[in-house]
Amino acid sequence: MQVEEILGRIARDLERLKQFTATPGDGCTRLPFTKEARQAVDFLGELMRDAGMEVAEDAAGNVIGTLKGTNPELPCVMMGSHYDSVINGGDYDGIAGVICAIEVARQLKESGMQLKRNFVAVGFCDEEGMRFGTGYFGSGAMLGNRDPEYCKNFKDTDGISIYDAMKDYGLDPEKIRDAAWKKGSIGYFLEAHIEQGPVLDAENIEIGLVDCIVGIQRYMVTVHGRSDHAGTTPMDMRMDAVDAATKVISKIPDWAREKADGTVATVGYIKTTPGGMNIVAEKVEFTVDIRSKNNDNINDIAHRIRAALDRETNAIGGSYEMDTKLVITPVNLSEEMLKIMEESCKAHAYSYKYLPSGAGHDSLEIGQVIPTVMVFVPSKDGRSHCPVEFTRYSDLAKATVIMTELAQDLLNRD
Repeated sequence: MQVEEILGRIARDLERLKQFTATPGDGCTRLPFTKEARQAVDFLGELMRDAGMEVAEDAAGNVIGTLKGTNPELPCVMMGSHYDSVINGGDYDGIAGVICAIEVARQLKESGMQLKRNFVAVGFCDEEGMRFGTGYFGSGAMLGNRDPEYCKNFKDTDGISIYDAMKDYGLDPEKIRDAAWKKGSIGYFLEAHIEQGPVLDAENIEIGLVDCIVGIQRYMVTVHGRSDHAGTTPMDMRMDAVDAATKVISKIPDWAREKADGTVATVGYIKTTPGGMNIVAEKVEFTVDIRSKNNDNINDIAHRIRAALDRETNAIGGSYEMDTKLVITPVNLSEEMLKIMEESCKAHAYSYKYLPSGAGHDSLEIGQVIPTVMVFVPSKDGRSHCPVEFTRYSDLAKATVIMTELAQDLLNRD
């Protein structure tokens, strides 16, 4: 099949999916367990059925299409990504990988080749963690790592828990364990994704072969002080939560820079209470996101944050909590599958480059226990998580070509 024909189908499907956003005209906002998520899931299900797959939605909100093989008892080959987005994000992050998985299923079906194993395409729910501050919800549930208590523990900024959001969406959170797949039933996992960084675009390279994904730790920190009048309370008599919190926050980027091997740390959300211009803050909440290929680097920065919080809150007579939202270790991706795709790139004369992923993906969660591989395609100017995010459909089409060839190899193994 010609890349141009594949390109047309991918373009048609992604252009349709752009409609399912809570912020039309201002990027994609498709948070989990919302009307927009339901619209996307229903449309993805239609595409999967049209591609010849059996379709189901599991207890975690994942949409799953299965192309049957002759021996479905063999561990399947699974491919997919997520359908949720950040707030005012782009139209390609995650969802392009779901469309690529469906396109691979089309190409497998149209090839007429008899498959031994099942090929499974998945649209995962809530990879981003934008709404509840967590992440990898659907892929984690598939691995058996989510339960009703987990769903009750995490809430959005309106105080709605995952548990209640699932019920409003039409799912039963008490059945979340039903989303888990039997151990050994998934043989391989493949994911196509936009790079979300500038390397491939700057170097005019068509395909990125991802050899590792960084680990991530996320925290919500709450610093407690005491609210007082901003004009009448002397500086040495204040329990200023902002004073303590900002002394810690200001050090976090430098601690990441000291590691110097691609380690990054981000404070992306800060909220003060009461939040008045003329009131000493009694409470500060802020998030911390730490990432590195070296898990020791992540642990060290987290330790330094705790030590600094101890010191600064003691200095004002305050207190703090540092609640863990996510802990996931770095993962190296399958060398065997990478080599197969490298040979495909050479055969098709696609330019390629090995590179790590500084962003987390469903492959990070799944790759902890299942042989996994990722392909990146260029992001224009490296922009992502914003409305100007853009990837050429032709690059996505090329990614499906090499991933179809990899899938054909894997699907016919005994």
